[in-house]
Amino acid sequence: MIVGSQSVLGQFPDAPSELLVSDEADVFPMHHPDRADLIDGSIGELSTFHDTFGYYAQGVSPETAVLPPGWDRRLIPVRTPATRGATGWCLEIHDLLLSKYVAGREKDATFCRVAVAHRMVQRDVLETRLAQMELVPAIRAAVVGRINADFAWVAATERRP
Repeated sequence: MIVGSQSVLGQFPDAPSELLVSDEADVFPMHHPDRADLIDGSIGELSTFHDTFGYYAQGVSPETAVLPPGWDRRLIPVRTPATRGATGWCLEIHDLLLSKYVAGREKDATFCRVAVAHRMVQRDVLETRLAQMELVPAIRAAVVGRINADFAWVAATERRP
């Protein structure tokens, strides 16, 4: 299960380079989330894997990302010759952005704005899924503000000569 920004590659294998700046993938074993610590030890930061390939996996828990109901039914499967018969499961882009809007970190704000600017998400889908999320009012208001700001910024940018 890939829940961080790199899950964008499941739905958008040719995602804009601005979305691919992280050298970390937040993951957990779908059927054994309790084994996330093994990921850090095997292919985590400063591991031989990291030194060899230039990226690493961060073992996280299923609760790491705050996601809208039904996210698990919208997962994007990734199975290629490079996965050697295994299937990776990536978040659908709207679910990914909502988790980032909830987290509210600067790096997440940049990621979301780029995804909106590249028309990778639809505002109405974000708003519908947000309405289904159980969030405290202050967090909900912050997410609404972030979504509004991103779409307003993109609209203003498009009007500039």
